Amino acid sequence: MDKIRVRYAPSPTGYLHIGNARTALFNYLFAKNANGDFIIRVEDTDIARNIENGVESQLSNLSWLGIDWNESVDKEGNYGPYNQLKRVEEGLYQTFIDKLLEEEKAYKCFCTSEELEEEATRQKEAGQIPKYQGKCRHLLKEEIEEKEKSGIDYTIRFKVENDIDIKWDDIVKGNVLFNSNDVSGDFNIVKRDGIPTYNFAVVIDDHLMEISHVLRGEDHISNTPKQIMIYNALGLSVPKFGHMALIVNQEGKKLSKRDGGIIQFIGQYKDLGYIPEAMFNFISLLGWSTGTEEEIFSKEELIKLFDANRLSKSSAKFDVAKLTWINNMYMKSLDEDKYIELVYPFLKEEYNIDLDKRVEKILMLYKNQISYGKEIVEVSTLFFKDFEISLEGKEFLETLESGKVEEIKKIITNKISEKKFELSAENVKELINLVKEETGLKGKNLFMPIRILTTGQMHGPELSDTLEILGKDNLLKNLK
Repeated sequence: MDKIRVRYAPSPTGYLHIGNARTALFNYLFAKNANGDFIIRVEDTDIARNIENGVESQLSNLSWLGIDWNESVDKEGNYGPYNQLKRVEEGLYQTFIDKLLEEEKAYKCFCTSEELEEEATRQKEAGQIPKYQGKCRHLLKEEIEEKEKSGIDYTIRFKVENDIDIKWDDIVKGNVLFNSNDVSGDFNIVKRDGIPTYNFAVVIDDHLMEISHVLRGEDHISNTPKQIMIYNALGLSVPKFGHMALIVNQEGKKLSKRDGGIIQFIGQYKDLGYIPEAMFNFISLLGWSTGTEEEIFSKEELIKLFDANRLSKSSAKFDVAKLTWINNMYMKSLDEDKYIELVYPFLKEEYNIDLDKRVEKILMLYKNQISYGKEIVEVSTLFFKDFEISLEGKEFLETLESGKVEEIKKIITNKISEKKFELSAENVKELINLVKEETGLKGKNLFMPIRILTTGQMHGPELSDTLEILGKDNLLKNLK
C-alpha cells in the first residue's frame, strides 16, 4: 500500500471553528495511526474575504490543540507551495487547464454575470433548479477569437456529459451515487480573474500533493461528483473520499456560527482557560467511536485507537455538559503548579492581585469544582468582593424561612467573637457540631443556612476550608 497522505485545507477567511478543528483532528489521527503524512494547505484564493493573520490564527490554534503537521506554509516539503495563490503564480494549474481546453472537455464562457442572473431567475420562476444551459458550449473557433480580441472577459467551464453515473465507495457513507444530470450544468473551473475555482484547484492540488484520502464534512459531498469528473477527464487517479456527518446542537440542528448556546471557535476556549488536551479528547468523540465505553483518552491512545471505519453516519451532537465534564476531569488531574499557572492569570486580570499563599489556597479550594480557568473569577467572588446575597428560588427562600436562621447566626457569632477562638478548618467543624447540638438540625438543613449566612452562596467547596481562608474578620462582617 502506498503511503497515506491526508490534508486539512482551511481558507483564511475566518478563525478556527469547532467543525473545522474536528476535520483537522480526524485527518491528523488518521495519518498518525497509519504512520502517514498530515499536510495543511491554505486555500487563500478568495482574496476579498481573507482576514488579516487568518493563516497564523489557524495554525496557532491547531498547535494549541496539540495537532502538528508534516508539511505546510511554515514547514515546506517537496510538494509546495502550500498556499493556492502562490500555486497560481507558479502556473501549477495551467497545464491541466490547457489540456481540458485542447481536448474540448472545457470551454471559454463569455456570458456576463447579468445574463447568467437573468437565466437563473427565469428558471426559478418556471419552478426549475437553476442550471447553466450551455450557451457558449458550441461557439465556433472564429467566434471565440473575435470575442477575445474584443476584450470580453470569460470564465472556463467544464463540460458535463449527460446521464453519466458518478459513484464512489465513501469511507463513512458507503456506496454513493450521483447522476451528472443532477449536477448544476457545465460548471466554472476558472474565474474571470484567471484564478481556478475551488472544485478545480482542489483536484489539481490533491493530485500534485499525492493525497491518498480526503476526509471532510458531508457539506462537501455535492462537490465530490464534480471533482471526480475532473479527475476522470484528466486521467488522474481518484483519492479515497470520506464525508463526516455534521455536528449539531442540542436541538439537533446543524451547528451554526449564530448559535449562541455553544462557543464556536477554538480561540475562545483557549481564552477561557480550557485545557487543550481536554478539547482534543472531546472533539475526537464528535462523530467517532473508540469502540470502548471509556470517555477519557490521551492523544497517544486516540492515535492508536483511531479507525476511520468507525466514523459515524449519524450527526454528532455537541454536548456542552459532556465537554464540561471532560474538561473538569482534566482540571482535577493537573498537578498543583500547572493548575495555578492556568487559573491565576484570570484572578490577576480581574482584581490585579499578587500570587501569595492565601491566593494559592483560594485557587486550590476550587480545583475539583471548576470546569475551565476563567470560571475561578465567578466562583471565588466571596473572597474578593463585598458580601452579597443575590440568590433566589424556592430552596433558598425555604432555607431562610426555616425559623432557625437567627438562632444559627447568634450561635456562630458568639462563638467566633470569643478572643481565644481561632478560625481553623478543624475549629469550623467543631463550630458546625455546636450548631447541630443546640438547634437539633442535621444534613442539608444544617449546612445550607450556615453556608448562606457565612458566604452568601448555596453551594461551594468544603465549608470548613472556605471559612478558614475567609478569615475571622470577614466572617463576622458577613454575619453582621
